[in-house]
Amino acid sequence: MRKIPHWIDGAEIAGSGDRRLPVYDPATGERQAEIVAATDAEVRAAVRSAAAAQPGWRAASLSRRAEVMFRFRDLVDANRKEIATLLSGEHGKTVADAAGEVARGLENVEFAAGAPHLLKGGYSEQAATGVDVYSIRQPLGVVAGITPFNFPAMVPMWMFCTALAAGNTFVLKPSEKDPSVSLLLADLLRRAGLPDGAFNVVQGDRSAVEALIADPEVAALSFVGSTPVARSIYTAGTAAGKRVQALGGAKNHMVVLPDADVGAAADAAVSAGFGSAGERCMAVSVVVAVGAVADPLVEAISERMARIRVGPASDPDAEMGPLITGEHRDRVRAYLDRPGGQVVVDGRALPAADGPGFFLGPSLVDHVTTDSGYYLDEIFGPVLSVVRVDTYAEAVALVNSNEYGNGTAIFTRDGGAARRFQYDVVCGMVGINVPIPVPVAYYSFGGWKSSLFGDLHMYGPEGLAFYTRTKVVTSRWPDPASSEVDLGFPKVR
Repeated sequence: MRKIPHWIDGAEIAGSGDRRLPVYDPATGERQAEIVAATDAEVRAAVRSAAAAQPGWRAASLSRRAEVMFRFRDLVDANRKEIATLLSGEHGKTVADAAGEVARGLENVEFAAGAPHLLKGGYSEQAATGVDVYSIRQPLGVVAGITPFNFPAMVPMWMFCTALAAGNTFVLKPSEKDPSVSLLLADLLRRAGLPDGAFNVVQGDRSAVEALIADPEVAALSFVGSTPVARSIYTAGTAAGKRVQALGGAKNHMVVLPDADVGAAADAAVSAGFGSAGERCMAVSVVVAVGAVADPLVEAISERMARIRVGPASDPDAEMGPLITGEHRDRVRAYLDRPGGQVVVDGRALPAADGPGFFLGPSLVDHVTTDSGYYLDEIFGPVLSVVRVDTYAEAVALVNSNEYGNGTAIFTRDGGAARRFQYDVVCGMVGINVPIPVPVAYYSFGGWKSSLFGDLHMYGPEGLAFYTRTKVVTSRWPDPASSEVDLGFPKVR
């Protein structure tokens, strides 16, 4: 059985622990590899390696850091097919979907390559007589990232590119379900010229996370995953004196007004609801149909769902692959037996749903009630719910009262209604006729309410702020002849 190693101090390191974690092929259900879960000592070795490398990497010029990011960008681009194929084999998403993930990750590498500009501070000459004041951004030190299974290439790049460009060193704990891409990225960083120890990977599960939280040399933690785990990591990490950004779950609503183009809205709902088998934190999981648009919209969505080709990534015509594990597939499938909605399209009828892989066809549930599990839970699978309301005001109230505030969208031809929606809605990311409003790399990603714990979003300007701290310097070069003791409060006028 293939064993997936750690990456410590610039090289692959075989695990020495006695706990084994399976890595499956979601298309066949077969165990294809295993992780030897990191021991506390191995996590400590990774952090120690990062701590030893940090002073030298911090001292590297901004141009040098940018050069490494540029080289890494070229290497990722040159190897994107290999990355996508490796990713697809462990996650189950189609190779085309995986390639799209890599492309979005590359945007963050390109943003981080602008470090010489992004890390500029401010300067005020003559703030007081003969006194200048200026601010500088400095790295935190050793930082760690804990990333989810659904984007094993993109989400780590959201974190480590900005962190490294700012002069930090990094320890990554990828998902144990699809860990191999992290090692390929580590090797590409090495080839790009990143010093040994500046980037490390520890494979494991909760115990590795707890070891990172407990380690006093880890200054900050970034996390993406479910809300209960995000809340737990934020609580434990901040209690340990660390800076923490923990992105949690979502229940993303797509509001469709009566004036919307029904065909375009149905295309968007199907694309955003069932891409990557619905295993996206930005997936549309609730369509809010306003007024008379509901019946034609449900019909249009149903027609499009019938044409979705579900299959393994090895099938070049497949548009949607399996779910990540059999346990998760069974959990998602169980929702379709619950009350609280009318199942219009049943994904359990897909022949492959009874096969050896972790497949489940796309499902559509209409007339969903807001007290049901369909609406309240983050199902994280190919189940799209339709909630019917009579007015725009009801739709906005529904979005705003939901526990989560990650992403939302509105489909309409009315510019005034769209502008009002972006003003009214209580949510971190908003799409106007855009179903998955993931910001471009020079903005920042993150939600509100129970979708984010911490005060800074991920990547972009806020990501840079998270991985740095500001130092303000007040400077005076007086004439020694005029120096004197003055016990009064410093004057600026």
